[in-house]
Amino acid sequence: MMSSIGGAFSKILPSSSSSYSSSLSLKKPPTCFNSWALARRTSCAAAASSVASETQSLGHATRPDFPILHQEINGSKLVYLDNAATSQKPTAVLNALHNYYEAYNSNVHRGVHFLSAKATDAYELARKKVATFINAPDSREIVFTRNATEAINLVAYSWGLTNLKTGDQVVLTIAEHHSAVVPWQIVAQKTGAELKFVSLTDDEVPDMEALRKLLSKNTKLVVLHHVSNMLASVLPIEEIVLWAHDVGAKVLVDACQSVPHMVVDVQSLNADFLVASSHKMCGPTGIGFLYGKSELLAAMPPFLGGGEMIADVFLDHSTYAEPPSRFEAGTPAIGEAVGLGAAIDYLSGIGMQKIHEYEVELANYLYGSLREVPNVRIYGPAPSETVTRAALCCFNVEDIHPTDIATFLDQQHGVAIRSGHHCAQPLHRFLGINASARASLYFYNTKQDVDDFITALKDTISFFSSFK
Repeated sequence: MMSSIGGAFSKILPSSSSSYSSSLSLKKPPTCFNSWALARRTSCAAAASSVASETQSLGHATRPDFPILHQEINGSKLVYLDNAATSQKPTAVLNALHNYYEAYNSNVHRGVHFLSAKATDAYELARKKVATFINAPDSREIVFTRNATEAINLVAYSWGLTNLKTGDQVVLTIAEHHSAVVPWQIVAQKTGAELKFVSLTDDEVPDMEALRKLLSKNTKLVVLHHVSNMLASVLPIEEIVLWAHDVGAKVLVDACQSVPHMVVDVQSLNADFLVASSHKMCGPTGIGFLYGKSELLAAMPPFLGGGEMIADVFLDHSTYAEPPSRFEAGTPAIGEAVGLGAAIDYLSGIGMQKIHEYEVELANYLYGSLREVPNVRIYGPAPSETVTRAALCCFNVEDIHPTDIATFLDQQHGVAIRSGHHCAQPLHRFLGINASARASLYFYNTKQDVDDFITALKDTISFFSSFK
């Protein structure tokens, strides 16, 4: 059982956060705080003396490109370990956004003047960059959306409402993000289709054998993640697609945690739909994309109505544009698309395989380091020669609430992690917990970041343990 001691915490720990705005100063710390402070100074001194110099890694090489990383938070160097929630943006992306709004901001597609033509070219070039990045056969198979959540909703409302009926089944895992669950719950309620969920194995990965057995002639769609945002597990998408296609089902892949971190080839995967978000791959917020096979998109009705998605409008009816315009009603996120294109250029310049190999090294280092901390429970599979974890760890510390951990790490050490249910409440319930803490890395992180996090976490545990 985790218990929050936020009452004592707020009296001892000063904070600039509004949630702890009533906290008192440290003028009269209790005896337990003095003991903790002494232990902390001793621990930090020992850690500093034992740190070995790290060779020039990809993290060290790319950190200068990210201005936000070079600051202090609450008097400590920022250690940003919340990359599964959103990534930071390199200077190249910031410059691309600035240049768009300063030099050629204009609406796209319908203008004949210079600025509109230049904006249109940049917008459509970004689409081509996305297609190339995931190896889509045709850029017209890329639909820009507000985010990955909207992309899934697009498939749910356009393809789902058109194709699903009573008796049909949609297969998911209990480890899916809420954005991959809730839209299909709504569609199931409207169509009479049934949702089937696959549980976890003893190793805490979605049970692929159970999934395979669950597929039948009634299965019309399989919806699943490529990489879990909590378990750090990686699913065998190519095999799953083969199983699904054998029974005539389509497959929708949530690739939000894979596209930014590894080579993703939609032709090799052969998935019917795939979604991802710009903001998790060094691009701006406010834009994501849907990849859909051309024959599927061509048969799908519009998701939203309005300008841009039409061919002709009459008083009694309208005809619709071909994909992808059919699914991009209204003025799109032009600047965001330009920024996403710049992010893809940046990632491609490094090389996704290089990023993946470095992150596997970081992932193993993070898992191994965190496993050595007493009373820590890490969720998901252990890495091995046959099991590759993503560069994140969801964990809990015995008798300490994850939000207390995250708050203390931020306010006392400048370490940014996430706490909560990570939009995966069904998975948390299955694991018997309400919340967890999550540290997640990207290629601009280093082993030193992991070391700083572990030192800060030990200090955090020492602090809360002093109240026992």
